[in-house]
Amino acid sequence: MTVAPLTVTHAHGDRITVTAAGTDILAYVYRPDPDAYESPKPYAHPLRTLAGNLVTGYRPNDHRWHKGVQMTASHLSDQNFWGGNSYIHGQGYQRIPERVGSMRHDGFDTVTATQDRADITENLTWVNHAGQDWARETRTLAVHSADTGEGAWTLEWSIDLTNVRGEPLRFGSPTTAGRTMAGYTGLQWRGPRDFTGGQVITPTGPRTDADTMGTPAADVPWIGFTAHHDDHDGHSTLIFDHAPENSGEAAIHPSHWFVRSTPIPTVAFSWAFFDEFELADGESFRYRYRVVVADGAWDTDRIAGYLKNHPW
Repeated sequence: MTVAPLTVTHAHGDRITVTAAGTDILAYVYRPDPDAYESPKPYAHPLRTLAGNLVTGYRPNDHRWHKGVQMTASHLSDQNFWGGNSYIHGQGYQRIPERVGSMRHDGFDTVTATQDRADITENLTWVNHAGQDWARETRTLAVHSADTGEGAWTLEWSIDLTNVRGEPLRFGSPTTAGRTMAGYTGLQWRGPRDFTGGQVITPTGPRTDADTMGTPAADVPWIGFTAHHDDHDGHSTLIFDHAPENSGEAAIHPSHWFVRSTPIPTVAFSWAFFDEFELADGESFRYRYRVVVADGAWDTDRIAGYLKNHPW
């Protein structure tokens, strides 16, 4: 292992940047975006490989509310914490600004860094469009395992969310609202434009969007996505990995994958793909994920070997 030392820079009131091997590999932006219709909330963008290659998209012209890696909830008790149009059964996607909520940054408990690890613990509040506090979240991000020999680094992201609404919260998706195979919600990655048409990879080999869309995390614990960049002769690979407890008996609801390489490159760890689930007032849930960012076109064997050598 060839460790790339990490440094952290905090532009207070705006963002936290993590640097490794001379590259700013992650910026966590917690300053609210100006457009309420895009569901203002913190996000991670840009993400770059150790070689400096961009692997996230920001405000693409097809979905302005897609911003790097961000926590979302497309259907939450008739509110939209994803951003943009809301899906209504029988009417399709509608522009309904009064359905769009936001996530308020309340402060950091922890921003620390050592040579090989950076940790961020943030407190947030999920606020509906009317300004009511609906949920409190403790979010943790950890950047580690930056290895120039492997050409890879890891982002761990966890959510611990508590209902403070005073009544139950119902988590769903466009599919639970009636749209077939559109179960996006939860932690979402949007790739840059040149990742369109990239190769989806699973533990059983290369697969298509249709093969992987809606598959249970209990059966497919990780998804790989590799693509060829436009601006140079090189590939990058991302690995999206569920923590084992996300599909265990303690999980509040089974998770499934939302995966597209076309017409847009995106992967979401969906916690309510096919069925709604309810979170009672005062109750909490927790999910944990990781995203490995790597230089090169990794195949199934290399991904599986890397994850075996880097267990949770």
